[in-house]
Amino acid sequence: MAQAPANPELKLETVTAPEEILIRCIGKLTYTSAEMLRSTVRPLFSQTKRVVLDLQHMTYLDSFGLGVLVGAYLSARRQDCQLRLINANQQAQQIIRVTNLGYLID
Repeated sequence: MAQAPANPELKLETVTAPEEILIRCIGKLTYTSAEMLRSTVRPLFSQTKRVVLDLQHMTYLDSFGLGVLVGAYLSARRQDCQLRLINANQQAQQIIRVTNLGYLID
């Protein structure tokens, strides 16, 4: 079984509040780190009505990471949960808008 790298590309910090669960994404959301976000976020949709991904400290987003965000958004909708992306940097906003997925960001 493969071990997680000592210094992962992406670090996730979860803050639970009465109305929502906030996840701070720190680092790069890429092919190698996307599964960590997916496996962290999906179980939360049944626990709350709103999950917020704070992308302020996300330094890079590739197309695979974007796919995970779209998949998470669709999973949240199926479970009657709202997924919000906040504080996306310019690079992430550009990728999201160019792909006509602007509805993902606040």
